Amino acid sequence: MICYRLRCGRGHEFEGWYRNSATFAQLQADGFLSCPECGHADIQQALMAPAIAKGREVSAPAPQDAAPPAGMVKDQPGRPVLPDQLVAALQKMRQVVEERCENVENRFAEEALRIHHKEAPERGIYGHASEEERIMLEEEGVDVLSIPWVRPADS
Repeated sequence: MICYRLRCGRGHEFEGWYRNSATFAQLQADGFLSCPECGHADIQQALMAPAIAKGREVSAPAPQDAAPPAGMVKDQPGRPVLPDQLVAALQKMRQVVEERCENVENRFAEEALRIHHKEAPERGIYGHASEEERIMLEEEGVDVLSIPWVRPADS
């Protein structure tokens, strides 16, 4: 995973986590990124200080009653509630995916493999895959991105 400091065309800064730099570049090129504050789609990387590892330290797991990260609140033990801006960004992502991609439901792994092996037309798809299917797809070299599937914005 890689964390980028990002800036929208209106100057709002925020962080984004991506599987790798290629995933970020593809999402940016396809117009899947938007500012969680204003929704602006012109997203660029902002300057940030590099993280420098000082050795292999293992941190102790956080206690169950630890405070949630900044911007998050808990409504049930161990289950954070997403901040409104994050929910809005995920709703926008869901809308774009539903508009531009085909829902293959529980046939996701099968269809992703068919596309990867050029046995089906190349296109964006979404649906459900088990953890075993995700591992198999990764081993086959199929790029898969899992995103939280929040309720639609109009519900």
